[in-house]
Amino acid sequence: MRRVSGALRMMVLAAVTASVVVCSFLAGYGAHWASGWQRAAVPTVSTEPEGDEAEGFRLFWQGWHLLQQDYYGDLPGMEDAARAALKGVVQTLGDPYTVVVDPKYAAILREDMTGSFEGIGAVVRINEAGRLEIVEVFPGQPAAEAGLRRGDLILQVDDTVIENMNVLEAVALIRGPEGTPVRLLVQRGEEKPFSVTLVRRKIEIPSVETRVLERTVDGEEYLIGYIRLTDFNAAVPQQFGAALRALLSYQPDGLILDLRGNPGGYLHVAVEVASQFVGQGTIVTERRKGGDPRVFTAIPGGLATNPDLPLAVLVNMASASASEIVAGAVQDSGRGVLVGEKTFGKGSVQLAYALDDGSELRITTARWFTPSGRAIHGEGLEPDIPVEEAEDAQVDAPLEAAVGYIVQKAQEK
Repeated sequence: MRRVSGALRMMVLAAVTASVVVCSFLAGYGAHWASGWQRAAVPTVSTEPEGDEAEGFRLFWQGWHLLQQDYYGDLPGMEDAARAALKGVVQTLGDPYTVVVDPKYAAILREDMTGSFEGIGAVVRINEAGRLEIVEVFPGQPAAEAGLRRGDLILQVDDTVIENMNVLEAVALIRGPEGTPVRLLVQRGEEKPFSVTLVRRKIEIPSVETRVLERTVDGEEYLIGYIRLTDFNAAVPQQFGAALRALLSYQPDGLILDLRGNPGGYLHVAVEVASQFVGQGTIVTERRKGGDPRVFTAIPGGLATNPDLPLAVLVNMASASASEIVAGAVQDSGRGVLVGEKTFGKGSVQLAYALDDGSELRITTARWFTPSGRAIHGEGLEPDIPVEEAEDAQVDAPLEAAVGYIVQKAQEK
C-alpha cells in the first residue's frame, strides 16, 4: 500500500509514440508480422508428376474429360481448373491458415506489402459458420467511427458477396488506398442487414501506453501500474522496458498488462516482453514438421520477475499470436493470472509462396506451445478470472476485475 496525492489519480505516465505501428491489417496479418506469416522464395520443386502421382490423378482426368464431353455450359480454363483442384486439396486439411489466394487478391496483398494500401481499423476472422466476423474494433478509427462492433458480420464488400472465401481474400477486398471509400453490408444479430461506407486510412496506434491507477479500499490507498501493449513490432522492447521501468519507480502494489485487441507481431519481441515478467524457464516451444522442437527460454534481467509483485494480464478474443505466447508463459509459470475472455487461438506460422500463375499458396509450417505443452493454435487460452466485455459499458469490467485481484493480493501480504 502507498499513500499518494490525488494528483496521481489515473495519471498518464507515458504514451510512447516514438515509433507508431501503421496497421493496414484486419485479421492478425500484416507485412511486418513475422510471427503470423513470412513471405518465402519458392523452392525448386518439380512441376511434373512423380512416382505414382500421375496414376493417382487418373480420377481427376476421367472426371474432367466427362465434363468436357457432356457438360451443358462453359468450363473454366485449365489454369483455373488446376487452381480449383489445389484449393480443394487444401480445404481438406481443415487449416484456415493454409490457403490458396487467387491471383487478383494476391496482387492486392503484394501491393499492401509496399505500404501503399491501408485499412479500416478492425480485426476480423472467418467464424465457425464460415462468415466474416469482426472480433475487435480500434477506438477512434474508421470502423469504430462508423459504429461497427465486435460480433458484426460483414456480408458484402462493395459489390462482392463474402462467401466461399478465406480470410485473406476477404481482407484484400476491404483494404485499399488511403482516402478511398469502401461499402460494407453488415449483419448485426437478428437485425436487418445495413449498409455503411467507410473511408480507408492509416491506422496509427501507440504501441505502448502506461498509467498509474489509484484505488481506495477500506480506507487504504493502492497504486497499480497499468501498461497496454497494442502490438509486438521491432521498437517495442526498448519502449516497453522504459515504460515498465517508469511504472516501477512508483513502487506499485501490482501490475496489469493489457493485451486485449493485440493481434501479435514478432516472435522474438514476444519472448523479450514475456521475459520482463517470467525470470526463468521456457517461454514458448515451436514445433516444425520433421524437426526437433525449438525452445525459447526467458532472457535474464527482467524488470518485474519478483513473484511478490502481483501481475494480471488482460486478454480477449482478439488477443492473438504473440499476445498468446506472452499470456501463456505468464499463466504456465504461475507468475500471474489471465483476466477477461478466451484468446483467439492463433499459434502457427505460415510461409507464403508465389505460384507460377500469380496466385499464392500459404502453408502452415510450425505451431507454438506454451511452457506446459498446451497447444495455442485452434485452442486459445482460458482466463483464470473470466470476465466478459460489454459493448458501450460505462465501466471496464475486466480492468476492474484485474484491479480487484491486485488489491486482494496486496491485502494478503
